[in-house]
Amino acid sequence: MIELTKNQQRVKKLITLISIAVPLVIVALFQVKFEGNFSYLPHIYAVINAFTALVLILAVYFIKKGNRAKHELLVKVAFLLSLTFLVMYILYHATTEETKFGGEGILRYVYFFLLITHIITSIILIPLVLHTYFRAFINDLEGHKKIAPITFMLWEYVAITGVLVYLMISPYYQ
Repeated sequence: MIELTKNQQRVKKLITLISIAVPLVIVALFQVKFEGNFSYLPHIYAVINAFTALVLILAVYFIKKGNRAKHELLVKVAFLLSLTFLVMYILYHATTEETKFGGEGILRYVYFFLLITHIITSIILIPLVLHTYFRAFINDLEGHKKIAPITFMLWEYVAITGVLVYLMISPYYQ
C-alpha cells in the first residue's frame, strides 16, 4: 500500500461522502414527483445495463491480455454507462408512478430476491467502484488488483440483475 498525499486523502473522504450522499439523494428524490413523461426510460436503461455487463467483461479480457489502455478506456465507458443509467433511473422514478410486480408464486419470490439484492449490491458498489478507480488513478496497482476482482463481480451482478429485474417487471409497465 502506498502513502497517500493530503490531496489523495481528501479524495478518499470525498469518495466516502459521495458513497453516502448518492443513495440518500435517490431516496429523497423518490419522495417527490415531477412533471414529465419518461415512461420509455426503463427500456433504454435496461439496454444500458446489458452494455455495461458486456463492457466490463471486455475490460477484464483486455487487462488479462496486458492491454492496459483498452482496459482503462472500457472501465471509463462502463462508469459513464452506469452514470447514464443512474440519471435515467432517477428521472424515471421522479416522474412516473411506481410499477407493481404482478407475478405470483415462486416467480414473485425470485423477482423480489433479485430486486433487493440488486439494490443492496448497487449501494455497496458505489464506494467500491470509486476506490478501485482511485487506486488505479494514483498508480496503486497492488491495491487496485486486490479490490478490482470484487468490484468486477459486484458490478457485473448489478448490471445483469438490472436486466433480469427489467425483464420480469416489463409486462407490468403501463
